[in-house]
Amino acid sequence: MRKSAFKIYCDDEAFPESNVLALEEAMFGFAASDIPLAVEFVFVDEAEIRRLNNETRQTDKVTDVLSYPTLEDIKGKPLKKREHPLDIDEEGNLFLGSVAVCVKRAEEQAEEYGHSLERELHYLLVHGIMHCLGYDHMTEEEKAEMREKEERILSKLGITR
Repeated sequence: MRKSAFKIYCDDEAFPESNVLALEEAMFGFAASDIPLAVEFVFVDEAEIRRLNNETRQTDKVTDVLSYPTLEDIKGKPLKKREHPLDIDEEGNLFLGSVAVCVKRAEEQAEEYGHSLERELHYLLVHGIMHCLGYDHMTEEEKAEMREKEERILSKLGITR
């Protein structure tokens, strides 16, 4: 099993192509796979993230990020093309899911936490990717594991707290 390439589908000025390319590079090799992996980034306003949150999680409030993984029970496991034939996209990548980010909420959090919007967006997107790869934060142990993975990717990008 080789270290996998990572493709990010994003055509929004909220996250420029240079950021997309840097994050793809930082994610290279994160998961073992015999096929390139892909996720989609979508940037939405407060009304849309609230609608999505209510529709998919029955939580009627604005949130910062929502993830929609396409695969289940994959955390830490090698991903094999033959095991997911229906999840191969048109470009030949194994599609892991979509990540929706509310830019307004990201701006508020960046100000609240005293760091840049760029740092906040990167964190939220990496957080969403981790969910698409099967990581979660329901327990303290899971949260610590997921945070370590997020920080590893962010440090590859030169983004620290």
